[in-house]
Amino acid sequence: QVQLVEFGGGLVQAGDSLRLTCAASGGTFSTYVMGWFRQVPGKEREIVAAISRSGTIQYYGDSVKGRFTISRDNAKNTVYVQMNSLTPEDTAVYYCAAGLGYLRGSRYRSANEYDSWGQGTQVTVSS
Repeated sequence: QVQLVEFGGGLVQAGDSLRLTCAASGGTFSTYVMGWFRQVPGKEREIVAAISRSGTIQYYGDSVKGRFTISRDNAKNTVYVQMNSLTPEDTAVYYCAAGLGYLRGSRYRSANEYDSWGQGTQVTVSS
């Protein structure tokens, strides 16, 4: 099973940008759909973005469309999410996730479809 570690969280101001990185080890990275989720206390884990095995297909949650960009580098076993125009509503713990399968249709938009998770990284956006 792949192990995931997230980097890059922190405290920023509204309107700033931040890039999160997730490094994978222990598995064949290119066989995993990769996703970013976020969670605030008392709420369910919410899809931020997902990317197909090859990186050619991306899915974005409605709240981040047009502001966030997911990408991956299979040679480096790494997935990224570039977050622009951040708002206080983006404040959350962000998690990287991996799932064995294919990003098709409505698949891999729910947390329970993923097999492996990172420990999370806090992103706080001040107003």
